Amino acid sequence: MSTPTTSISPNEAASNAAATAITRRVLVIDDEPQIRKFLDISLRAQGYQTSLAETGERGLLTLASQGADLVVLDLGLPDQDGREVLKELRQWSQVPVIVLTVRATEQEKVALLDSGANDYVTKPFSIEELMARIRVVLRNLPAVAQQAPVYDDGHLSIDLAERQVLLDGQVVTLTRKEFALLSLLVRQPGCLITQTQILKEVWGPSHLQDTHYLRILVGKLRGKLGEDAAAPRYLLTEPGVGLRFIGRG
Repeated sequence: MSTPTTSISPNEAASNAAATAITRRVLVIDDEPQIRKFLDISLRAQGYQTSLAETGERGLLTLASQGADLVVLDLGLPDQDGREVLKELRQWSQVPVIVLTVRATEQEKVALLDSGANDYVTKPFSIEELMARIRVVLRNLPAVAQQAPVYDDGHLSIDLAERQVLLDGQVVTLTRKEFALLSLLVRQPGCLITQTQILKEVWGPSHLQDTHYLRILVGKLRGKLGEDAAAPRYLLTEPGVGLRFIGRG
């Protein structure tokens, strides 16, 4: 394990915590218990609320159910590569992400930023550097949140930032893949999204021929949205080609 270094004094921690005007929640996704414990203690000392996850799957579920203002994501996770977690997360959330990585090559750093990371810190890292980067990223958080797409026609409400779907004011509980599909479509209203593109984005490049997956998912999503496939209100199928979000009021 690469242990972070720290020299924050109790006085400094108390001062920084008191200076935090708005309590922000930070989700830490890291498989090493020592790192999670260290970051939990350090972040709380700085006035942040924390959520902890040891795998990519648990991290995504935690983000979907509890939300977060920022994610600290380790690349070396036991169940999937952190880059895959970042890719899946970006299908439905624009929450800022700071990546922890031992891969310090310029090519790797550029790839991370191109994949949607807001910043990165190379292991081993100092807690002062990480906290400084967190502060910088969070300064722009209100502007990012305001840009998050929201659809609301008085019947169906979709808030991608909060990952919340309401139907006539009632919460609609979607699986991660159902929400990923809905998010992909609602971000490009009226545009035809091909089957290939959807399969690649929702299931990955190894499932480009598995169109039956998509048919099943669309059926389940339509059912939760109260849709009639013969007269769709939101999800229009172009047979053999793809889907559109039509959003008729």
